[in-house]
Amino acid sequence: MEEGGCCTSSRKKRQNRQDKPYRGIRMRKWGKWVAEIREPNKRSRIWLGSYSSPVAAARAYDTAVFYLRGPTARLNFPECIVKDDDEQPLDLSAASIRKKATDVGARVDAALHASTSESNSIRFFDKPDLNEYPSPEISEDN
Repeated sequence: MEEGGCCTSSRKKRQNRQDKPYRGIRMRKWGKWVAEIREPNKRSRIWLGSYSSPVAAARAYDTAVFYLRGPTARLNFPECIVKDDDEQPLDLSAASIRKKATDVGARVDAALHASTSESNSIRFFDKPDLNEYPSPEISEDN
């Protein structure tokens, strides 16, 4: 009996890892990834935005947790945090943390979207549309 319970919990952990690949994010029913973080010593949460990729949502979460908890925070991508000594936020309000986190998430989302659309456009031009009639300029009869 004990063995069955062990397998069930490991199966749940594996399924949870697939559903939530990074900490601080979750997926909506319609496929968008959202990030939020609980404020320290409060019951409220800071909404960090909605993104099309889990990486963008995780990077937004990392930014917020870094500003809330400092360099000892557990991050999804510790190598991606840029530590600007000049740009220490004087205002650690929920609004300023939300703004920094959504800026980072939006930039990552845009970069991922641009690289995906670029690879799609390359694939599109590699294969000609066989249902399209040739235009007179491209015709080989000339």
